[in-house]
Amino acid sequence: MSNFIQQFSKFLRLRVSISEWIYLVKCVIGASICYLFYIFLPQYPVYWALISVVIVFSPDNSNKLAYDRIKSNLLGASIGMILFLIPIPNILLICIGVALTILVGIALRLDNTLRSALAAMVIVLIEENQAHDWLIPIERVICVCIGCFVALIITFVFSKFKIYGQTYLKH
Repeated sequence: MSNFIQQFSKFLRLRVSISEWIYLVKCVIGASICYLFYIFLPQYPVYWALISVVIVFSPDNSNKLAYDRIKSNLLGASIGMILFLIPIPNILLICIGVALTILVGIALRLDNTLRSALAAMVIVLIEENQAHDWLIPIERVICVCIGCFVALIITFVFSKFKIYGQTYLKH
């Protein structure tokens, strides 16, 4: 399989590493799974799960970074949900949310993944010309969690393949 990917890369005249191919495959699988949720649950804003899942992965395929980004997404979504309950203008909520997300993220040592947390917080807080309905942020938190869960499963499966591949190559 590895030889096929290398030959395919040469065919396309790309210098794509195995790690970058794995990243591409993870993103495509994650986006495909979340898109299926989007198709089968059209009444919910599952498109936010698509964003959530692709934010988690990185080209270096670091499991720690993926897990930290999942934690960051959940942190940002949680902060967004809590702030949504405060009856002040949306711009103030977003500004407070940015500051709070950064401070809590730093306190939890999630410095390298703060962008994921901020994106999730904005996903939950942004109002798209809709009434201030508390169901909207709950649906978005659930969608962010769906994206995180899909990313978690994909990361777990790929890490098992990596362990299996390393064991196989040693023998």
